[in-house]
Amino acid sequence: MTSPNVPVETEPGLQLLALPALSDNIIWMLHDGTHALVVDPGESAPVAQIIREKNLHLTGVLITHHHFDHVDGLRELQPLLEGPVWGPNEALPIPAQACSDGQVVRWAGTSFAVIDVPGHTLGHVAFIQQEVPAPLLFCGDTLFSVGCGKVFEGTPAQMFASLERLAALPDSTRVCCAHEYTLNNLRWARTVEPHNEASAHHEAWCRTQRDQHLYTLPSTLALERRINPFLRCSQPDVVAAAQQHAPGLDGHDKVAVFSCLRKWKNEFR
Repeated sequence: MTSPNVPVETEPGLQLLALPALSDNIIWMLHDGTHALVVDPGESAPVAQIIREKNLHLTGVLITHHHFDHVDGLRELQPLLEGPVWGPNEALPIPAQACSDGQVVRWAGTSFAVIDVPGHTLGHVAFIQQEVPAPLLFCGDTLFSVGCGKVFEGTPAQMFASLERLAALPDSTRVCCAHEYTLNNLRWARTVEPHNEASAHHEAWCRTQRDQHLYTLPSTLALERRINPFLRCSQPDVVAAAQQHAPGLDGHDKVAVFSCLRKWKNEFR
């Protein structure tokens, strides 16, 4: 199912577009009518099309991690690129400015702080917009709506710490993750917390969105803290569900609870 690149309301003078890519990826584009910034271009065609249609200049690219579905469009976009690529300290298809925790990336009058969020990959970074009421969080595959990325290169402890860092951001933070997985994630989350009313209400809204071929994203951190089991590893219902799934689990060990949930989600069909 594809989704149109309907603009998402953001700060005056800026538009946020969600561009469908591959099977379920989202390439986020921020533009001011002249300059465009794209995040994790897993393919080039959706970006090049909007650049042409809106007569934009591609003046920046943010990369969260090295997986192909986040970087494979870089080479073909390189001739259009009029600014830097900022990314993790990982091997990327074209030269990039490696970013580290606490660094600030400035683009077209707005800025993003870099947050190290290892786990999905060892060098994974996220970018959080600064000094705006509802900041955009480009979090790649670390945090999804009602989910999180698989732990491929790091450890459960690293992934849990990364999620804790993101969960500490302001309630109004808009979670711009890189995949439309929300409904599938909700199916699992409702198994973990069947009595979570916020999840039930959100699932109904998400079904309406997808029936209209609209995205369920961006989410907000305020919502994710209410419905995302991976951000709720100390909540009694989540701990009890994890212990029922893995008898003998130490419910006081939040990393162990997280690890149980991640394995459970990996096996969920």
